[in-house]
Amino acid sequence: MKIKKKITKTMTFAELIQKFPEAAEKLAEQGLFCGGCPMAQLETIEQGAIAHGIDADKLVKELNKKEKGK
Repeated sequence: MKIKKKITKTMTFAELIQKFPEAAEKLAEQGLFCGGCPMAQLETIEQGAIAHGIDADKLVKELNKKEKGK
């Protein structure tokens, strides 16, 4: 049985983009250009979302929906 990895708001942006490269497109749609940001190594999805005025739970839900649909 293959276990599907899930995106969580406690992941750093670097971890997210490394494990789910296609997530970068969804982040960019939200104005989060995290791939080139020096904070990507340390900042969690939740921290970045809060800093940019985005609902972290909604963002993670959308990222997981996109990942599930591929």
